[in-house]
Parts: sequence; C-alpha cells; structure tokens
Amino acid sequence: MTRAVLLMLFPLTVAAQEKGANPVINQLSMAVVVQQSALPASSYGDSSFEPGISTLPASQQAPKVPPEQKSRPTPSKKPQSEPTKPRIPSSMVGYIDNAIVGSQIRIRFDAAFHNDAPDRAEFFYAQCSCIPNGPGPNPVVADLNFQQLYLHGEFAPTKRFSFFTEVPVRWIQPNVIAGPGTPNLTNEGGISDLAAGFKLAALASSDRYLTFQLQAYFPSGNASIGLGTHHYNVEPALLYYQRLSDRVALEAQVGDSHPIGGSTCLRPGQLSASLTPPAGDSCNTGLQPVQPPNSEEFAGDVLFYGVGPSYVLYRSENVKIAPAIELVGWRVLGGFETKNVAVKTAPGMSSGSDDIQEAVSAEGTNIVNLKVGARTAVGAHSSFYVGYGHQLAHAVWYKEIVRAEYRYSF
Repeated sequence: MTRAVLLMLFPLTVAAQEKGANPVINQLSMAVVVQQSALPASSYGDSSFEPGISTLPASQQAPKVPPEQKSRPTPSKKPQSEPTKPRIPSSMVGYIDNAIVGSQIRIRFDAAFHNDAPDRAEFFYAQCSCIPNGPGPNPVVADLNFQQLYLHGEFAPTKRFSFFTEVPVRWIQPNVIAGPGTPNLTNEGGISDLAAGFKLAALASSDRYLTFQLQAYFPSGNASIGLGTHHYNVEPALLYYQRLSDRVALEAQVGDSHPIGGSTCLRPGQLSASLTPPAGDSCNTGLQPVQPPNSEEFAGDVLFYGVGPSYVLYRSENVKIAPAIELVGWRVLGGFETKNVAVKTAPGMSSGSDDIQEAVSAEGTNIVNLKVGARTAVGAHSSFYVGYGHQLAHAVWYKEIVRAEYRYSF
C-alpha cells in the first residue's frame, strides 16, 4: 500500500516541479521522498515491518545507552585509631600499688592494730616531743591502734600517663603509754599528710605493664597529735603487672620512701650520769653513760617491696571473684625510733626516775607482712576488695591490719 501511495504522488510531484506548483505540495513530496530513501529495501511490501523499530544492521545502529543504575552507597569506614588504653583486666591485688595506668576513683579504709614504734624513722608520724626539739606527740607510745580512710582520684589522658591525688583521714588510739610525765596524747583524728603523684608506663600492652610511679607527701597533718610526719616525703617506685594466663596474674613493686627535711637530734658532747636534760638538742632526755646512736637524722629512708599473684576463681558475664596473696616488706635504711630506756645511775646518786626516753638507731630494721584477700569485680567498672594482713617479722608497723576498698574505673 505504501508503494501505491508513492506511485500516485510521483506524477503530482513532477507536475508541480514543471508548473511551479504550490510550495506546500513541494515540501510534502520532498518529505515523502526522504522517508522512502530512509526505509530499507526489504521493508517494502513486508507486513511484519513495524514503525519505530530499526531494521538496520547492528554495525549501523547507534550504540544503546544502558539506563543509569542506582549506585548503592558504600558504608563509610571509620578510621581505626589507637585505643586510649589496651583491653586488660584490672589489678586484683589490694596492697601492692596498681601498675595499670587508668582513670579511677578509689575509697579505701584500713584498721591496723599494735604499732609498737609509731615514730620509727618518722615513717608513720613525727619524732616524739619527749626528745628535745621533737615535733611529734608526747610521751613514748608502746602500743598504738589506728584507722585511715583514703580518698584517691586518678586521671589518665593517655594509656601510658596518669596523675593522681590522695586525701587521707586518720584516727589513732594509744593503748600503752611508756615514760614519765603526764601524757598529752589521747584518741585523736583528722586530716593526715596529703599525697599527689604521677604514673608513666614504659611498657603498656594487653599482657603486661611496667610503670614508674613518683608520689610526694605534704606535711598537712597535725604532727603534734600523731596525724603527720612534719616533713615532705617522695616515693619513687617501679610497678609491674604480668598476665600469666586467662585467670592468673602476677603483680610486684619496689621503691624507696625518702624524707625531705625531718627531725634531727644532735649527739651530746659530754656523757654524764646526771639525768638533767642537756642544753640544746640531744638524742635522749638526759645524759647517761650509754653510747648514743651514730646517726643524727631522725627521719630515714625506707625501702619497700612486694609481690603477689591473683587467680580468677569464679567468672560469669558480669561478676569475677579473684583471691590474692601478697608478700609485702620494708627495710629501714636509716633514722631513729624512740624507746623507753631504764637508766642505771652511779651509787649514791638519786635518779629521780627509773626510765628515760632515748632515740635508738632504727637502721637495718626489717618488717615483713603476709596479706590475703579477694577482689570482686562487678560489671566493667566497679570492684570491691577485702583483705587481712599479719606480721611475719618481729618488728612491725602493725601486727594486724584489715582493709576494705571500693574502686570505680573509667
């Protein structure tokens, strides 16, 4: 049918060209010719041909543009940064200082019994004022019970460094008073010497910590009633934590308590049997025919050390219970302690008293304690510790001690 239409229009086209026909008819005929030339020869008379569908060879067809596919947004990955501290179980011991650097708040309470030399090397409190120029309580206390409450805060801006401060509150009860005179020491209580310091970890991994700790004490407690030492003190120490297995850990410490300042007692230049106190400072309350101590510094260095394993005995999703046993010791490297000494006077001389207070050397004193306890960790932040300590050596800071502690780590 298409061919018939073209044959009918062809004479009209020729006639229009010859006679100058209407321009509209000319344009119509030209459009038909162009359409005819665009159709492939095989389409003429083909009933299967459909307009709009190209029958050109594939090589002559325009390339098909695939429809734009919706791209799926790829999830953005957060850059992996180094954690602020390694994932490591917290310290499970109760008496050895914690080597793990981290932010925490700790409340600790100690109840200790039977300190027989509380002014030894001015480690616990200041030199007895019964010795000339002594800033501590009077007279000599041969048996003392005490309690201390510690409020401790530590902040760690990185996994290797932290700084901390501690506020102690102390209560003392003298049980046995030795020496002449009217005692002015009774049950006392109040703020003790404040402490502050920092930790710096040389090793910090998921299995071990090796940490340097420097702690300083400030003479804020009232030394005259046994609440402080009346001098500054610094304690450098090395702390170590090692996780041996999924349940077992070992912790240790070693350090030195070094006094800055402290009391002194000068050796008397002339020995005598008289019990009259000498002029100036002296290491005893009266001259006697007894060789005085060699050291003149009442305060002395104290080396301290400790080691203790812990074992996670029970573990659930939110609770862990770990018993721990610790061996903690001190060795006094210098200084004095005040003792009540019986005096032997020459025949025919009246002593006026049978005893005097004398500063005797504390150098070489060894103190060793065994501590047993258990820590219960609840959740990811809280833990509780309860422990008991007992003397193993003759010399003591206390014969027995009970400790309770709450710690919140963050």
